[in-house]
Amino acid sequence: MDETKIIEFLGISFPLNTLIAYAVLLAVVIIGLVYLNRRLSVSSPSRLQVAVEWLIEFIEGIVRDNIGASYKQPYVILSLGVFIFLIISNFMGLPFFVHVGHYSYFKSPTADPVVTLTLAVVMNLISHYFGIKDYGGFGPYMKASYGSPNFAMLPIKLIEEIINIFTLALRLFGNIFAGEVLLKLIAQFGNLYGVATWIPGIPLQMVWQVFSLFIGAIQAYIFVTLSNVYLSHKVQGHE
Repeated sequence: MDETKIIEFLGISFPLNTLIAYAVLLAVVIIGLVYLNRRLSVSSPSRLQVAVEWLIEFIEGIVRDNIGASYKQPYVILSLGVFIFLIISNFMGLPFFVHVGHYSYFKSPTADPVVTLTLAVVMNLISHYFGIKDYGGFGPYMKASYGSPNFAMLPIKLIEEIINIFTLALRLFGNIFAGEVLLKLIAQFGNLYGVATWIPGIPLQMVWQVFSLFIGAIQAYIFVTLSNVYLSHKVQGHE
């Protein structure tokens, strides 16, 4: 793993390359939303607007397929936000590397296991919130989710929750991290013997970039789909 500088805040350590990537991610999202909002049109929508509308319908289809026809709109909004975050995050480390000396100053946020684990935990907590709200209280929710057929299943279901969180996080991290490591190795190979290695290195780099884009999109889709599968087990709308 690349070495990076650590920022300390309130006793918590934050890797600098991930913080910089987050700042870039936030800027991209804000600029994109402002740009799209100023060009919304009912009569003559732009290509970007059509693409976003298609994306919303695509995410709505994922939610409907996993939760059922009685899904609620907040599930779609949550899934759409997570999907956009993951798509941008997964692609951010592909175009270039920023290394000064022995330190890394930029990488995909999802190439950090802390980021993916935090995201998986947050999605799990949100699914519990939706479940409690859907069942009308903590007691009915616990009985339906962890007391069925009886509370003897509670330890097994708690272990299942923990496994779901770690598999959701580590699958995403492993794929994005491995992709960035291979891109770095290909770049090092291309610079190994000058022109002799540039010739095979450049097309190899381009091919792997395209493949990494595909993997990044697939991992965003899998994360959102599995999150809705786990959510469907906690709300009443599951068919």
